[in-house]
Amino acid sequence: MKNFNRPLILASNSPRRQELLKAAGFNFKVRTSEVDETYPSDLPLHDIAKYLARKKAEAYIPHLKNEVLITADTIVKLKDEILEKPKDADEATKMLRALSGTDHEVITGVCIADKKLQVSLDDTTKVYFKTLTSNEIEYYVSQYEPFDKAGAYGIQEWIGMIGIRKIVGSYFNVVGLPIAKVYEVLMNFNQPKS
Repeated sequence: MKNFNRPLILASNSPRRQELLKAAGFNFKVRTSEVDETYPSDLPLHDIAKYLARKKAEAYIPHLKNEVLITADTIVKLKDEILEKPKDADEATKMLRALSGTDHEVITGVCIADKKLQVSLDDTTKVYFKTLTSNEIEYYVSQYEPFDKAGAYGIQEWIGMIGIRKIVGSYFNVVGLPIAKVYEVLMNFNQPKS
């Protein structure tokens, strides 16, 4: 992006986050490493995504020079339960059955940081699923293998197109990055033109 003049690093393997950042006009490098994604058991559910995004950032910050770093984590909250990434088809099927005919929250936490400053934010979107049939769930799980997605679904995929009745909040947040909020914070990390 012409008016962002610092090297940008996205610390995420998520192709969806990469697509969103690219579509918003940013040039960036992807850098990833394994980070322990455990969190304190007494942490309020709404704070988990932001906590994990900060934890991921802390692993990279010591190695930054002039770069700006983006880390993120997305969780699916169904009532008082967190639906993480499913381990296999059975778990994905169970998650989609639980989401069927109800609403849930998708919360994405983001940390944007450089050597001196760290800004954390989060965004919540409420998602309403229609009642899904067993055939719809089985077809989606077998064809799309949503094992890299919290809650076992991608809103931009077939199940989102046929199964989601409405959302309240940011669509892009459900995809994996609340890009409008991220853009706003990134502009504060820009260096003034000399």
